[in-house]
Amino acid sequence: MDVQRHSVHTLVFRSLKRTHDMFLANQGNLPPTDSILEKLKIGVKAKDCYGSVFQQVNLNNEIKKRKDSEISASSEIEPLNNSLTIVPSNPVQVVDNVVSNIMTNPIKKTLPIAKPKWHAPWKLYRVISGHLGWVRCCAIEPGNEWFATGSADRVIKIWDLATGKLKISLTGHISSVRGLAFSQRHPYLFSCGEDRQVKCWDLEYNKVIRHYHGHLSAVYSMALHPTIDVLVTAGRDCTARVWDMRTKANVHTLTGHTNTVASVICQVFDPQIITGSHDCTIRLWDLAAGKSRVTLTNHKKSVRAIAFHPTLNMFASASPDNIKQWKSEDGKFIQNLSGHNAIINCLAVNEDGVLVSGADNGTMHLWDWRTGYNFQRLQAPVQPGSMDSEAGVFSITFDMSGTRMITTEADKTIKVYKEDNEASEESHPINWKPDIVKRRKY
Repeated sequence: MDVQRHSVHTLVFRSLKRTHDMFLANQGNLPPTDSILEKLKIGVKAKDCYGSVFQQVNLNNEIKKRKDSEISASSEIEPLNNSLTIVPSNPVQVVDNVVSNIMTNPIKKTLPIAKPKWHAPWKLYRVISGHLGWVRCCAIEPGNEWFATGSADRVIKIWDLATGKLKISLTGHISSVRGLAFSQRHPYLFSCGEDRQVKCWDLEYNKVIRHYHGHLSAVYSMALHPTIDVLVTAGRDCTARVWDMRTKANVHTLTGHTNTVASVICQVFDPQIITGSHDCTIRLWDLAAGKSRVTLTNHKKSVRAIAFHPTLNMFASASPDNIKQWKSEDGKFIQNLSGHNAIINCLAVNEDGVLVSGADNGTMHLWDWRTGYNFQRLQAPVQPGSMDSEAGVFSITFDMSGTRMITTEADKTIKVYKEDNEASEESHPINWKPDIVKRRKY
């Protein structure tokens, strides 16, 4: 038996006809529409979508009437309620009137724009040499007399802050030293490195007194809790670990990141721990529970640096896409600081509201914290004998007074900056053009 074959065009046409006939039959059996219900539905939608607009238009009309004619005290119009209670009989017409009214008389809202505070420009005044490898980290002693640096040459060096002279070298790590932290209450220096080791140094004897074992890969960052004897470390094994400083116990292992945790910071208030990772997220942690409270996913590229403001309950995070500011307690986004188009390795903030970002290409941008105004751009000079590609800035640290800034760099040097006392608002004026749309967008 021969099967009759049709062309694709005929088969498609027949399928369309069957579909058309089927839906046409269904459409013909629909129940009649109720005009009253339709009006009620439109009225509810109009009230829900345009209730605030109705209020504003009514308020404008009332103000206009009061200006046009004097109304006696006995016949004063009652103030409008906070919520719209009357559903208009013909809401579509009212919406049309509202839209036309707004188009002819737009409501202008002017946002107050704060002018940035003037900051003196910073200048380089000392270059310290001594390390034999990339200088990766720096920490200031609480007494503000000396500071420590860690390097890829596996050595921790302690320098006099006033003179820049070497005081002592501490050896013990077997790979690059990536993080340092001084205890505020003990004569202890903590260090971590790519050898997976976390060490506690007693600075009275200049010896290691404790090791904290647990990380499965390189440890990139560390922070001490300001009031509790707790140490937090983070690294390439995608975790942050909370340690009891004295017993060396691993109190919590903070898991959730899916890539290297590049930066960790601690504060007294909740959230007490904040981490930034190469998985492009920032996590705010509950220290007591050891669990993540909030995950911020606004960044589109890896987050290598985060820093708290010393006095405000805010922090900043840095990524190659831009620098973002946040409220600490809930992670609410504040604003973007755009313009530092490089891989940003480090951030630092002082009490005067100067935010500094340092990048892989040796550039440093200085920002006014409140307005996001970029008031100065620096290019770190490369040490003679080094290649231009070794101009990376790995860490930036302000001293306890906030008047000196220490950077550690890829040309094996430590550079110290301070404010230019000869500068004034006349010699270095503020050239600020606010761009609200650019700053406010995510």
